Amino acid sequence: MKKALFTTGTTLAIAFMLFSSQNINAQTIALQAPEPAGNPNTGSSTPWNRACASATYNEYFVTIKWAGSANSDNQFILELSDASGSFASPTVLSTVSDQNSNSEFTTQFALSTDMQGAGYKMRTRSTSPAATSPASDAYAMYYLGFTTNLHISPDGDGSTPGTLEVCGGGNVTLTVDNVPASELNSYQYSWYRSGTPLGTGPSIETSGDGEYWVYIDYGDCTGSANTESNHIIINTGTSSGIAINTPASTALCAGEAAPALEANVQNGSYYYTWYKDGAVIQSEQLGAYTHTIDTNDPSFTGEYTVQIRGAGLCTETSAPVSITNAGAFTVTRTNSDNLVVLPSQTQTLTVTTDASSPTYQWYRNGTPIPGSDSASLEVSQQGTYYVAVTQTGGTCSSTTINSESTTVVSPTEFKLEIDYATEYTECSASSIVLETKVYAVLADSSELDVTDDVGSSFSYQWQKDGSAVPGETSRSISLTSSDENGSYAVEGDYASMTSTSNSLPVQLSSNASLVISSTSTVYCSSDDVITLSTSTDLAGETFNWERDGEVINSTDATLNVTETGTYRLVVRKGACPLISNEIEISPLDPELITLDVDGDVIFPEGSSKTVTASGGTSYRWFDANNNEIATTDSVTFSTEGNYTLVATVGNCDVVKPVTVAYLDLFNIPNVITPNGDGANDQWVIPNSYSNKSDVNVIIYNAKGSEVLNVTNYRNNWPESSTSFTQQNMVFYYVIKNASETLKQGTITVIR
Repeated sequence: MKKALFTTGTTLAIAFMLFSSQNINAQTIALQAPEPAGNPNTGSSTPWNRACASATYNEYFVTIKWAGSANSDNQFILELSDASGSFASPTVLSTVSDQNSNSEFTTQFALSTDMQGAGYKMRTRSTSPAATSPASDAYAMYYLGFTTNLHISPDGDGSTPGTLEVCGGGNVTLTVDNVPASELNSYQYSWYRSGTPLGTGPSIETSGDGEYWVYIDYGDCTGSANTESNHIIINTGTSSGIAINTPASTALCAGEAAPALEANVQNGSYYYTWYKDGAVIQSEQLGAYTHTIDTNDPSFTGEYTVQIRGAGLCTETSAPVSITNAGAFTVTRTNSDNLVVLPSQTQTLTVTTDASSPTYQWYRNGTPIPGSDSASLEVSQQGTYYVAVTQTGGTCSSTTINSESTTVVSPTEFKLEIDYATEYTECSASSIVLETKVYAVLADSSELDVTDDVGSSFSYQWQKDGSAVPGETSRSISLTSSDENGSYAVEGDYASMTSTSNSLPVQLSSNASLVISSTSTVYCSSDDVITLSTSTDLAGETFNWERDGEVINSTDATLNVTETGTYRLVVRKGACPLISNEIEISPLDPELITLDVDGDVIFPEGSSKTVTASGGTSYRWFDANNNEIATTDSVTFSTEGNYTLVATVGNCDVVKPVTVAYLDLFNIPNVITPNGDGANDQWVIPNSYSNKSDVNVIIYNAKGSEVLNVTNYRNNWPESSTSFTQQNMVFYYVIKNASETLKQGTITVIR
């Protein structure tokens, strides 16, 4: 059954005559725009004019006012627009269900951490009956996620230089370095150079001399955050042309005495800082324009640079000089770093090298092993082993390099541990591989990862929820379906030692699709019923129907909807939800139905006029005696009277009254006598000009001042409260539309 929505009070009586067999729910609610209110928890009665929330304060109140009659299941929902004022995807701030008998109440809300903007608006929506308030004024709303002073530095290196000398034409990138990386790009910044605004990002490239600083732009809330950074002064200095003099040799032997590196600019009043591979190796010192390389340090090779700073100079860094080891060679361990040796077993340790004429000496726990002079060593004891390889030929003889160490253990037992092979998020991943690591448990209860050595020697059996998984006997298991969700463990056996791993939960998302549909998306009134359903078989499934994110039904395969809102179906697959598409059920807007005439339908007696409706899917026209006169979108009137249009929109009927009148043929009066006798008290003009939204009526007094300027003139001037200072007064009128003046003349008011 279609539900009728009446557009005026007078039409209500007509509609009851037309649809006496229908049960019409005429309850309505009129909502005002929500208004900021004081905070009763702080004793403040002053409404807020902006919301500047933070971790220490995030509590705001609004006043909601309404009139009408609410059903017992009604909810008032406070909604927030986006930062530009659009309600295309509103955010629910508060839901109130216990104020259906109070026409004025307050409700509380908090700002989410991502709210940043100056154009937020609020509105109130009721659910039963459905209604929506006008939008509030726009308000600045900012969550102040960062409220301490920013710190800026060149390239974000964390330094606080105060003043930087930059070479002519060069620039420096200044970066905020104390905001967490995950939050750095979530704020808008305001950069300045000596008071001139620059950029809005977390970093900026300098553009000339001046004093630079930045703060986070929280709009009207900026002053509440105190985020102004340190200031850095950029000056243009002179380039020194700093470089490192070419050394006699850049390929050095370990242990040999090498000449010091020298800067080409040698001035005792300048400051020098030496770097290797970008790290400081000789801190800033006055006049320290040389640096001695310690070739006894195995890590002496690398890229060396020097930085110079001084009065009148721009801070510069030289090009790098690469220092290499002339006798460098490699030693590569070919066995695993951790090995297991069981009783009556041995393990072989091996290295390879590209040294010239190498010799070998193996060590166990730091002690030389006699007779161990080859690239391999067979061991049967626990311990930490390495080999010292000495180069006896080539450019730099007698250079020794130690191999990586190998730890050999004899475990008392093995421990198996399983983990996700890749990043895993419950109910997000659709597949996952579980893999096993093997740890040797030693006599002192310490553990050592020996997967590389013995992981492939174990016999495995995977278990799900305590039962063996057929065919899964490898060190890893691949899971690709939500049907495989459960708790997994693995049992392993090696050398008569059996171990069972930890348990690991797996909850994969489903690859299935879930689609819901509805019999309508337009809600007419509280006794309207819209049905939501799905083609998915819900038998035996755990599921929830949700409205606006809240569970409303967990038992019915189809849902009868009696409220507006956003609906979806959630089916549980283990711990994971399978979520359907969303369907928004919206209240019917009677303004969808429009006529191609403005106001009353007016034509000369003896003629006719055709009126066309739009916005509906079907139409029925009735005369004053409830006789149906047309069933199309257009109807031709030839007789004045009161008519009714019933237009269908989806599952709903919209009832609109239509007044048809003959064109007034009298002239516009130029004399009125407002003496209260009920005759000629007001200036009444023909209906071709009155009650028209596109006709403007203006009245001026004798001095040219406007006393009336309206559209939809109701033939109601002068009002009973209007006073006239003289007995006979002359006024001037102009009647016009958007393109031309229709009538003009005088009005004499006789008292």
